[in-house]
Amino acid sequence: MKIYTKKGDKGETSLIGGVKIKKSDLRIEAYGTVDELNSWVGVIKNIKEINNDNILENIQRNLFTIGSHLASHPEKSKMKLPEINISDVVEMENEIDRMEAELPELRNFILPGSSVENGYCNVARSVCRRAERCVVKLSINSVVDNIIVIYLNRLSDYLFVLSRYITFKQGDVDIKWV
Repeated sequence: MKIYTKKGDKGETSLIGGVKIKKSDLRIEAYGTVDELNSWVGVIKNIKEINNDNILENIQRNLFTIGSHLASHPEKSKMKLPEINISDVVEMENEIDRMEAELPELRNFILPGSSVENGYCNVARSVCRRAERCVVKLSINSVVDNIIVIYLNRLSDYLFVLSRYITFKQGDVDIKWV
């Protein structure tokens, strides 16, 4: 099978369900941003200070699932897709709680970039926030399962805490914004 089909050369693509839309459509922007986020999570997964990369692989799988939901036409797709469950959100919350138990209390706003690894987490966090904004905007005029918004919201929290946790494990301190 060839990787290129030339079907998108005129600026259109097909959703799951066969509906063609412009590549500039908000739905494409939403799942493209989720795809970008998934790539950043792949970078983060290789940071040595992370002692639970299983959660990051689960996050990647969930982001792929979210992307498939966003790439489906809400009325015309008949494909049965995997689901995102509240247990996936709870898993991130538990990991946030575990990391925060080791961290000094947050008393200031902090600047990203105390290390390259911290910076990667913060880039992923900001891409996650952009994905969340795209999905919320898409949900105004289209059916989007609210668990996707919840998941992305919690994931940005997780990535923020992970950035602080990595800084802590590297023996460094957060850069306070004053």
